[in-house]
Amino acid sequence: MRCTAGQLVAHALARIENLSPDQVAAELEAGDAILVDVREPAELSEEGRIPGSVWVPRGMLEFRADPTSPHHHAGLEPDRRIILHSGSGRRSALAAATLDDMGYPRVAHLDGGITAWRQAGKPTV
Repeated sequence: MRCTAGQLVAHALARIENLSPDQVAAELEAGDAILVDVREPAELSEEGRIPGSVWVPRGMLEFRADPTSPHHHAGLEPDRRIILHSGSGRRSALAAATLDDMGYPRVAHLDGGITAWRQAGKPTV
């Protein structure tokens, strides 16, 4: 059975935790979560970043998240609270579902991505 990209995103959104910009800001302020930006390099330079976010391009996420990989990012640990974001929230929804599949039980994503973050008046650098 074939599935469209939109259907994949819808399935991901239905099974992951979707957070508002205010919820993400509160978790970041509490200091428990790591915010992972999965956008492409050009998007970072054009649109800026959320302060304190860690950049892991979507294409490298699985390798950065896998503790057995030589490309593992030390901040991406399965027991840590991981919040992902993209431009509008579609890629981060897919990324959150992937991390869930990899055994990350405390994963969520910023619903609406950096676009929603900016619309909520939150800072970027």
